[in-house]
Amino acid sequence: MRSPEDALDTRLGSRLAALRTQHGWSLGELADRSGVSRSTLSRAERAEISPTAAVLNRLCHVYGRTMSQLLSEVEAAPAPLVRAAGQRIWRDPGSGFVRRSVSPPHAGLRGELVEGRLAPGACIAYDRPPVAGLEQHLWVLDGALEVTVGEQAHDLDTGDCLRMRVFGPTRFRCRADVEARYVLAVVRP
Repeated sequence: MRSPEDALDTRLGSRLAALRTQHGWSLGELADRSGVSRSTLSRAERAEISPTAAVLNRLCHVYGRTMSQLLSEVEAAPAPLVRAAGQRIWRDPGSGFVRRSVSPPHAGLRGELVEGRLAPGACIAYDRPPVAGLEQHLWVLDGALEVTVGEQAHDLDTGDCLRMRVFGPTRFRCRADVEARYVLAVVRP
Protein backbone atom coordinates (compact mmCIF):
# COMPACT_ATOMS: atom_id res chain seq x y z
CA MET A 1 0.00 0.00 0.00
CA ARG A 2 1.32 3.45 -0.96
CA SER A 3 1.84 6.03 1.77
CA PRO A 4 0.30 9.52 1.45
CA GLU A 5 3.82 10.87 0.83
CA ASP A 6 4.31 8.45 -2.09
CA ALA A 7 0.97 9.50 -3.59
CA LEU A 8 1.94 13.17 -3.25
CA ASP A 9 5.31 12.50 -4.92
CA THR A 10 3.49 10.75 -7.79
CA ARG A 11 1.10 13.68 -8.31
CA LEU A 12 3.96 16.16 -7.97
CA GLY A 13 6.03 14.26 -10.54
CA SER A 14 3.10 14.26 -12.97
CA ARG A 15 2.56 17.99 -12.45
CA LEU A 16 6.24 18.74 -13.04
CA ALA A 17 6.17 16.71 -16.26
CA ALA A 18 2.98 18.52 -17.38
CA LEU A 19 4.52 21.96 -16.72
CA ARG A 20 7.62 21.06 -18.72
CA THR A 21 5.45 19.79 -21.58
CA GLN A 22 3.26 22.92 -21.50
CA HIS A 23 6.39 25.02 -21.99
CA GLY A 24 7.57 22.75 -24.80
CA TRP A 25 10.89 22.06 -23.10
CA SER A 26 12.97 18.91 -23.22
CA LEU A 27 14.59 17.65 -20.03
CA GLY A 28 17.85 19.16 -21.29
CA GLU A 29 16.27 22.59 -21.80
CA LEU A 30 14.72 22.52 -18.34
CA ALA A 31 18.05 21.41 -16.87
CA ASP A 32 19.75 24.40 -18.54
CA ARG A 33 17.10 26.83 -17.30
CA SER A 34 16.93 25.49 -13.73
CA GLY A 35 20.46 24.29 -13.02
CA VAL A 36 19.03 20.90 -11.98
CA SER A 37 20.50 17.82 -13.64
CA ARG A 38 18.51 15.97 -16.31
CA SER A 39 18.76 12.81 -14.24
CA THR A 40 17.26 14.46 -11.15
CA LEU A 41 14.49 16.05 -13.23
CA SER A 42 13.66 12.75 -14.90
CA ARG A 43 13.62 10.82 -11.62
CA ALA A 44 11.44 13.50 -9.94
CA GLU A 45 8.95 13.45 -12.84
CA ARG A 46 8.70 9.65 -12.56
CA ALA A 47 8.37 9.94 -8.74
CA GLU A 48 11.47 7.81 -8.22
CA ILE A 49 12.74 10.50 -5.83
CA SER A 50 11.14 13.20 -3.74
CA PRO A 51 12.72 16.49 -4.84
CA THR A 52 14.57 18.49 -2.18
CA ALA A 53 13.46 21.98 -1.13
CA ALA A 54 16.34 23.47 -3.15
CA VAL A 55 15.34 21.57 -6.32
CA LEU A 56 11.68 22.55 -5.96
CA ASN A 57 12.72 26.17 -5.40
CA ARG A 58 14.73 26.18 -8.66
CA LEU A 59 11.79 24.67 -10.56
CA CYS A 60 9.34 27.12 -9.00
CA HIS A 61 11.60 29.97 -10.12
CA VAL A 62 11.59 28.69 -13.71
CA TYR A 63 7.80 28.26 -13.68
CA GLY A 64 7.08 31.53 -11.79
CA ARG A 65 5.33 29.89 -8.83
CA THR A 66 5.82 29.78 -5.09
CA MET A 67 6.42 26.36 -3.59
CA SER A 68 2.98 26.48 -1.97
CA GLN A 69 1.36 27.24 -5.32
CA LEU A 70 3.08 24.29 -6.94
CA LEU A 71 2.17 21.95 -4.09
CA SER A 72 -1.42 23.21 -4.11
CA GLU A 73 -1.67 22.28 -7.80
CA VAL A 74 -1.27 18.62 -6.89
CA GLU A 75 -3.85 18.73 -4.12
CA ALA A 76 -7.61 19.07 -4.21
CA ALA A 77 -9.07 22.58 -4.46
CA PRO A 78 -8.28 24.41 -1.22
CA ALA A 79 -11.00 24.89 1.36
CA PRO A 80 -11.38 28.21 3.20
CA LEU A 81 -10.80 26.41 6.51
CA VAL A 82 -8.05 23.88 7.00
CA ARG A 83 -8.03 22.07 10.32
CA ALA A 84 -4.65 21.33 11.86
CA ALA A 85 -5.03 17.64 11.04
CA GLY A 86 -5.65 18.48 7.35
CA GLN A 87 -2.68 20.80 6.84
CA ARG A 88 -0.21 19.34 4.37
CA ILE A 89 3.26 18.53 5.63
CA TRP A 90 6.25 18.12 3.36
CA ARG A 91 9.62 16.86 4.56
CA ASP A 92 13.07 17.30 3.06
CA PRO A 93 14.95 14.46 4.78
CA GLY A 94 18.27 15.59 3.32
CA SER A 95 18.22 18.99 5.04
CA GLY A 96 16.10 18.28 8.12
CA PHE A 97 13.47 20.79 6.94
CA VAL A 98 9.76 20.22 7.62
CA ARG A 99 7.20 22.50 5.96
CA ARG A 100 3.54 22.73 6.98
CA SER A 101 1.14 24.62 4.71
CA VAL A 102 -0.91 26.33 7.43
CA SER A 103 -3.15 28.44 5.19
CA PRO A 104 -4.19 27.04 1.85
CA PRO A 105 -2.80 28.92 -1.15
CA HIS A 106 -5.47 30.09 -3.56
CA ALA A 107 -5.24 31.62 -7.03
CA GLY A 108 -7.34 34.61 -5.92
CA LEU A 109 -5.12 35.40 -2.91
CA ARG A 110 -1.56 36.69 -2.76
CA GLY A 111 -0.66 35.58 0.77
CA GLU A 112 -0.15 32.33 2.61
CA LEU A 113 1.20 31.09 5.93
CA VAL A 114 3.80 28.38 6.27
CA GLU A 115 5.22 26.79 9.40
CA GLY A 116 8.84 25.76 9.07
CA ARG A 117 10.89 23.51 11.31
CA LEU A 118 14.63 23.03 11.09
CA ALA A 119 16.49 20.36 13.03
CA PRO A 120 19.46 21.48 15.18
CA GLY A 121 22.30 22.55 12.89
CA ALA A 122 20.17 22.05 9.75
CA CYS A 123 20.51 24.51 6.89
CA ILE A 124 18.51 25.14 3.72
CA ALA A 125 19.74 27.46 1.00
CA TYR A 126 17.96 28.86 -2.03
CA ASP A 127 19.94 30.42 -4.85
CA ARG A 128 16.96 32.60 -5.84
CA PRO A 129 13.33 33.13 -4.88
CA PRO A 130 10.64 31.25 -6.77
CA VAL A 131 9.15 34.66 -7.67
CA ALA A 132 11.38 37.77 -7.73
CA GLY A 133 10.34 40.39 -5.19
CA LEU A 134 8.52 37.90 -2.97
CA GLU A 135 7.59 39.53 0.33
CA GLN A 136 8.23 37.40 3.40
CA HIS A 137 7.70 37.95 7.13
CA LEU A 138 9.50 35.39 9.27
CA TRP A 139 8.46 35.07 12.93
CA VAL A 140 10.51 32.72 15.12
CA LEU A 141 8.26 30.77 17.49
CA ASP A 142 10.91 28.56 19.13
CA GLY A 143 14.67 28.24 18.90
CA ALA A 144 17.12 30.42 17.00
CA LEU A 145 17.74 30.98 13.30
CA GLU A 146 20.39 32.63 11.21
CA VAL A 147 18.68 33.96 8.10
CA THR A 148 20.86 35.31 5.31
CA VAL A 149 19.24 37.46 2.65
CA GLY A 150 21.71 38.20 -0.12
CA GLU A 151 24.88 39.13 1.78
CA GLN A 152 23.11 40.27 4.99
CA ALA A 153 22.95 37.77 7.87
CA HIS A 154 20.35 38.16 10.63
CA ASP A 155 20.47 36.29 13.96
CA LEU A 156 16.90 35.69 15.13
CA ASP A 157 15.78 34.40 18.51
CA THR A 158 12.36 33.31 19.81
CA GLY A 159 9.82 36.08 19.21
CA ASP A 160 11.91 37.98 16.63
CA CYS A 161 10.39 38.87 13.26
CA LEU A 162 12.30 39.59 10.06
CA ARG A 163 10.61 41.31 7.10
CA MET A 164 12.19 40.97 3.70
CA ARG A 165 11.67 41.23 -0.03
CA VAL A 166 13.56 38.46 -1.72
CA PHE A 167 15.34 39.02 -5.03
CA GLY A 168 18.45 36.85 -4.61
CA PRO A 169 19.82 33.99 -2.52
CA THR A 170 18.57 33.19 0.98
CA ARG A 171 19.70 30.75 3.62
CA PHE A 172 18.01 29.49 6.79
CA ARG A 173 20.16 27.82 9.44
CA CYS A 174 19.12 26.51 12.84
CA ARG A 175 21.82 27.97 15.06
CA ALA A 176 20.86 26.25 18.30
CA ASP A 177 21.00 22.74 19.74
CA VAL A 178 17.19 22.58 19.66
CA GLU A 179 14.80 22.60 16.71
CA ALA A 180 13.88 26.01 15.28
CA ARG A 181 10.18 26.55 14.57
CA TYR A 182 8.93 29.59 12.72
CA VAL A 183 6.01 31.03 10.78
CA LEU A 184 6.63 32.44 7.34
CA ALA A 185 4.03 34.76 5.86
CA VAL A 186 4.56 34.77 2.08
CA VAL A 187 3.03 37.47 -0.12
CA ARG A 188 3.38 37.37 -3.89
CA PRO A 189 4.23 40.71 -5.52
